Amino acid sequence: MEENGPMTSSILILGGTAEARSLADALTDCGTRVLSSLAGRVQNPVLPAGEVRVGGFGGVDGLARWLVKNRPAAVVDATHPFAANISANAVAACARTRVPLLRLERPGWSEHTLADTWRWVDDMEQVCQAMESLGTRPLITTGRQGLDHYGHWRERWALVRVVDPPENPPAAWEILCRRGPFDLDTERRLMREHDIDVLTTKDSGGSLTEPKLRAAHDLGVPVIIVRRPTPPEVDVVNTVDAATRWVLERA
Repeated sequence: MEENGPMTSSILILGGTAEARSLADALTDCGTRVLSSLAGRVQNPVLPAGEVRVGGFGGVDGLARWLVKNRPAAVVDATHPFAANISANAVAACARTRVPLLRLERPGWSEHTLADTWRWVDDMEQVCQAMESLGTRPLITTGRQGLDHYGHWRERWALVRVVDPPENPPAAWEILCRRGPFDLDTERRLMREHDIDVLTTKDSGGSLTEPKLRAAHDLGVPVIIVRRPTPPEVDVVNTVDAATRWVLERA
């Protein structure tokens, strides 16, 4: 839990990802005091090492006030690649308070060996349009937050895999609440059992969610991938080791 006093010479990690947890583990092992902040969108999150707070800060102004009060040595934004609002708030608040900021972001899939075989779209609105020409039995893995963007497909069958159940899901949808990671055999079996003929996902990157892409390729299932939003202008590293070194130089 978050303490009331200032966090002098500590590190604030904006987390929720596997990379954020790994970074918290590494820094805690080095004796660095860490506070991980989780957005609170997952009901039972996997908690990282060190102290944890849950919930938003109240936009840029709220985060800036928190930074002034608690005086962390640095902030590491290790949120999901699609958490664009949180990342933008971190850039603005850290610039205002002159707190060093680093972005820890796993590499995307644009350089993947199968990338040329996938249908890339710019946003969630284009996913439903692409589905029309590719299949009729989709496996939707774009997350609970973006399900409202599926438009008229909310009246048609889809297998929707999420961590937590969505609010008021369409009656035509089959909801599968499971927490990954899933191995290749599990993903192949899921697609076969439900006759999946199109997969939708986001360019979240990393190895933990790659098996579904491999399974789709093996079964000849088309893949629709939403491109990442434009990243904020801030120093970025792609590995936990690099983020650890950056932090230790400042803590």
